[in-house]
Amino acid sequence: MPVDHTGPVRPTLAAVARRAGVSSSTASLAFNDSGPVAQETRDRILAAARELGYDGPDPRARSLRRGRSGIIGVVLEESLRDAFRDPMNVVMLDGIADVTGPSGNSLLLLTETAASGSSLVEAPVDAVVLFGCSPSVDSKVEIVQRRGIPVVAIEGRPLPGVLDVGLDNREATRALAEHLRGLGHTRVALVTLELDRDRRRGILTPSRIDSATSFTALQRVRGAEEVYPDIGGYATLGSTIDEGRIAGRALLADPATRPTAVIAQSDLLAAGVIRAAGELGLDVPGDLSVVGFDGVRIDDPAAAGLTTMVQPALDKGRAAGRGVLELLAGGSPSSVSFTSAFRRGSTTAPPPAV
Repeated sequence: MPVDHTGPVRPTLAAVARRAGVSSSTASLAFNDSGPVAQETRDRILAAARELGYDGPDPRARSLRRGRSGIIGVVLEESLRDAFRDPMNVVMLDGIADVTGPSGNSLLLLTETAASGSSLVEAPVDAVVLFGCSPSVDSKVEIVQRRGIPVVAIEGRPLPGVLDVGLDNREATRALAEHLRGLGHTRVALVTLELDRDRRRGILTPSRIDSATSFTALQRVRGAEEVYPDIGGYATLGSTIDEGRIAGRALLADPATRPTAVIAQSDLLAAGVIRAAGELGLDVPGDLSVVGFDGVRIDDPAAAGLTTMVQPALDKGRAAGRGVLELLAGGSPSSVSFTSAFRRGSTTAPPPAV
């Protein structure tokens, strides 16, 4: 017997109208609550819909009529599993959804990795939000702009035609470095976020810094350099505790070259450095001071009491959501920038006496 691939036939608004004895336009007004329909007629239409199993207009047809999908794409550089391990991503997504959800839009999470290629070329989205910590934001912007749809970048490099939701990454990192200098530290190292598209972890060199494509990571490096011009360190593959631990082991293994303080570009990386220090028998902050960046809650003992910069992640997400909606409405919103706040914890102290 041949297999029927057609599936069940979706009941139509016209069928509901026939069952209720009204015109299709009257049935449409009843469902959309967009015009004067007597309550008795509305009840009859809704009863007919229940009998036929009709739960509203076909969203595909509605999208064709409006010329929009009602979907906003949010681009994440890593797999969803890795993306949701970072509390920063979750909080910013919450902020975007807080604003776009009540307006009737849905979020589509797009995982853009080197292996997967770009799904932005054909994704059925009306607008795109990019997370600027990615080292390949610029190329994503080019794809979206070729499609002619609005794009918002959270902490992206300022680019023509892109609405930027910025953060004081350079100034905030300089404040962390000044805190360490004020404590007397002269041997300080950086543990950075992913720097470039090549996905290489390793020792931080001037050439690697100069070729960095991640705007956020580069700005945080430049802030540290304003206080420690010759600062070195280690570049990771992203904001995870495991990456911070790998970097910490590399930087702290040799007592002859070991720094007395580490500036980690995220709280997750900082927690990993603290884990590595403990594995090597080092006390934090007695032997090593560690600072992070983000100020979000991390359920890991290594992150307890961390000295860090607290950034308004939820507000950044909401600003991105408001910007997207204004762009979709044909407006011209202005880029915005947010300020981080220093929070001193228990992971910094003067350097150990020699």
